[in-house]
Amino acid sequence: MSIEQEPPAESEQPEAAGADAKAPPAPAPVQAGTRQTIRRVRRPRPAPAAEGAGAAPERTGRLDTDAPEEREREAAPKRRPEFNPESQTEIYHGTKPGSRYARLTRVGERRFERGEAQGTIRATQVADLPRTAAGRALRMFKRTLLGVPLASSRLAEERLTKVKALAIFSSDALSSTAYATEEILLILILASAGALTFSIPISIAIAVLLVIVATSYRQTIRAYPNGGGAYKVAMDNLGTMPGLVAGASLVVDYTLTVAVSTAAGVAAITSAIPELHDERVILAIVFVTLLTIGNLRGLREAGSIFAIPTYFFLLAFSTMIVVGLARVALGGIDSVPHEDAIVPGGESVGLFLILRAFSSGATALTGIEAISNGVPAFKEPSAKNAATTLSWMAGILTVLFVSLTILAHQIGVYPSETKTVVAQIADAVFVGGPLFYIVQIATALILVLAANTSFAGLPALASVMARDRWVPHIFTFRGDRLGYSWGIMVLAFASVLLLIAYGADTHKLIPLYAVGVFVGFTLSQMGMVVHWRASRESGWRRAMTINGVGATATGVVAVIIAATKFTHGAWLTIIAIVLLALLFWQIGRHYRGVQKQLSLDGGDAFESMTFGRLGQPVVVLIDQLNRATARAVGYACSISSSVTALHVMEDPEAGAALRHAWDEAFPGVQLAMVESEYRTLLGPVLSYIEALERAGPDQTITIVLPEYRSRRPWQRVLHNQSSQRLKKALMDRPRTVVIEVPYRLS
Repeated sequence: MSIEQEPPAESEQPEAAGADAKAPPAPAPVQAGTRQTIRRVRRPRPAPAAEGAGAAPERTGRLDTDAPEEREREAAPKRRPEFNPESQTEIYHGTKPGSRYARLTRVGERRFERGEAQGTIRATQVADLPRTAAGRALRMFKRTLLGVPLASSRLAEERLTKVKALAIFSSDALSSTAYATEEILLILILASAGALTFSIPISIAIAVLLVIVATSYRQTIRAYPNGGGAYKVAMDNLGTMPGLVAGASLVVDYTLTVAVSTAAGVAAITSAIPELHDERVILAIVFVTLLTIGNLRGLREAGSIFAIPTYFFLLAFSTMIVVGLARVALGGIDSVPHEDAIVPGGESVGLFLILRAFSSGATALTGIEAISNGVPAFKEPSAKNAATTLSWMAGILTVLFVSLTILAHQIGVYPSETKTVVAQIADAVFVGGPLFYIVQIATALILVLAANTSFAGLPALASVMARDRWVPHIFTFRGDRLGYSWGIMVLAFASVLLLIAYGADTHKLIPLYAVGVFVGFTLSQMGMVVHWRASRESGWRRAMTINGVGATATGVVAVIIAATKFTHGAWLTIIAIVLLALLFWQIGRHYRGVQKQLSLDGGDAFESMTFGRLGQPVVVLIDQLNRATARAVGYACSISSSVTALHVMEDPEAGAALRHAWDEAFPGVQLAMVESEYRTLLGPVLSYIEALERAGPDQTITIVLPEYRSRRPWQRVLHNQSSQRLKKALMDRPRTVVIEVPYRLS
């Protein structure tokens, strides 16, 4: 359909000259989504001003209040650009004075719309469209690999149900049943074959410890529903350094979990296909890459992808245990042959040997803290759902672990150099056959997917620490699919480095493992003891007793693991935890020092501000209100009186607080606030500037960027990352001037 649109008849009549001239009326609204034929309308040139009345007013550009990208020239004093997101038309001007034409803006082409908060506009996905061929190619590649970007308003939809959360957060803990029993037997066999009898009471003791730790973390979830786990508990109740040590220990543990789990999964594959043994590093890197892509696609999609292998493992493992115990009860199962079994040693069965076996089997607890770190990822009520999922995980893990240990003892399994304990049990229960291979496949899958717990836990932990300003702010950024992209990619990079350094060898990586997780357990339990003692809530004595017992038990296990594995590589883990904690402290010290320097307390930040004469439009990009911002705004006002501050925000509540503070500090400077639904900065800024250009194509736009100048090189990576990307994109634009206003940090 074709629509001819003309302005009202009176718009074609000559208008009065001078300051009394009226702006041409806006065109009649046209139904969105239709095509139209545009007729150029000529208007007579206004009569020159009478002699002595002064020069005619300068024609200046402005953004019409009827459209976000509308431009209209009028003989009136310059006004600041304004957006009206409800308009669906744009006014364009011809080459001759007085000529103009209207263009319908379809809903799918609009770059801005009305924001949720009053006085704000929201950037649509159209505003983020790339401007270059390389950008369009990158966008197509990312969409193919990761999927279509999701708006922040869909965050609630990306939260996990209990069924999917169990698959994502429990894969590490559940996979430990595949090797925890074997770790106990490997220590007991050093004494004698008869010492293997102690495996059952040791597994029961570990199960009791698991119940204590799970109960403690249920209480942690209730007290800290925003996540953070051991880090948050230790930080709030024990102090800064214990909190940072807890955070560092979890970071190290999560990284090692990815490396160990991936290497173990590759080992299961190369055991079945020996020809791939020399390619195990490449295979491990491929698995880490696939896990990274899966998690970058979003939590909900990752849950859908990884839920099938997790529940497949539970079904296969449960079937093996039930059938095995039933055959033992009926007397219809043979003992396992000991052809390649490890020869029993001659050590005495003393307390230290029992404690070593207990600490080795305690690897069954690794990953149990992940749910407390990722509470915000659950659907509402998030705390209740997380606590329920934690109980499910603890129950399943306890039953599988103790049952497998009992079954291994009943059929006389010895640890072997060529065959895992699980493989020996499956072979005896199913007498070879297809079900034996199904159990092996399921075990290999769960071992690889155990790394997925770290991809869910570490990014969530890093985001909490970033909000507390102990790690760089980039870890709070959510990517296209609402996942914490930086945390995911840094974890993948660190684990790949470990796999390369240790040749994807599980036996070399295991000694580094488990120290960090029990340090985190101990600090978390100690913190909860202090919490209950201070809060004295209902039932606080019982809760404090449970946490006290847990702190003692996990502390003893941490000391035993550190002592028995120190010379085998645990010293590297301890050093890494200490260095990371010191790095976090240094970053936090820097951020807090910068905040103190930039604080507006004192009121002298605006004393030297002067306002320049009427000039070209100046846009100051701001992130927050501080001394660096004040200096940039002061400079902008000194070169022009047409100054607009532009703030791109993700959180409307934080934006409302900024507007209130801004109106008090700069009542004469307009603040334009753009909601970025897709968490991007470059697209909304460029779209805003392009709208200004269309309003006044003959004017030069000046962009002012506040910049922090740090004294030390390592501190520079903590600042100015966004402004550097903006500067690179703006420098190539015609009729655009970019000015950096530095603020030197002492």
